Amino acid sequence: MKYLSLVLLLVLATFACSSSSDKDVKIVSFDDSVAYAIGADLGTNLIRDSIMLNPNIIADAIKDMMEGKEAKISDADRQTVMRSFSTKLREKQQAKAEVEAVGNSKAGVEFLVANKNKEGVKTTASGLQYKVLKAGTGAKPLSSDKVKVHYTGKLIDGSTFDSSVDRGEPATFRLDQVIKGWTEGVALMSVGAKYEFYIPFELAYGAQGRKPSIPPSATLIFEVELLDIIKE
Repeated sequence: MKYLSLVLLLVLATFACSSSSDKDVKIVSFDDSVAYAIGADLGTNLIRDSIMLNPNIIADAIKDMMEGKEAKISDADRQTVMRSFSTKLREKQQAKAEVEAVGNSKAGVEFLVANKNKEGVKTTASGLQYKVLKAGTGAKPLSSDKVKVHYTGKLIDGSTFDSSVDRGEPATFRLDQVIKGWTEGVALMSVGAKYEFYIPFELAYGAQGRKPSIPPSATLIFEVELLDIIKE
């Protein structure tokens, strides 16, 4: 199980550094550094997923097994406990995602309602909003064409989640193999143009989002420059 593995790795990292009773951990070797790095990363993940377990109990269980002692909980009981734990964790995460999705959807609607009245912003029948930052003079792509673009993607709070500009390398893809907002929006552009798109979640990654960078029901903002149409 995914989360059982995370917990065990966390404890092994902790156990490799020191005993559960040693609160003043000393990092004196490369292996110690690796162990601590693994523990820090996994500890962050566990906290992110709200998995709050007693690390001393887990460490003691690991120590018991490594020393050949009899487990305090039988194999059958452990399996039952972990099945119940996994079910409760999934339910908790699902409930959290649903609450987050509702909040993101509401924030996105409010953003788009305000944004549509801004100067230069146009809205299509699908609800896609766009603004022409620079007009192009070349041809317009068909949905079946492969395009070469530079882009920066942001959430409505202004945080960047992806950028070919930052990577210094344009992206190339078939226009009918991306999110609906891109397929519709980039088809409006001529080569050489730069547009800003404001994409409702229904035309982006939907209610599920795209972990880890795009939350559920997130409205997205993309600045896109159409560099070329690549005919196949």
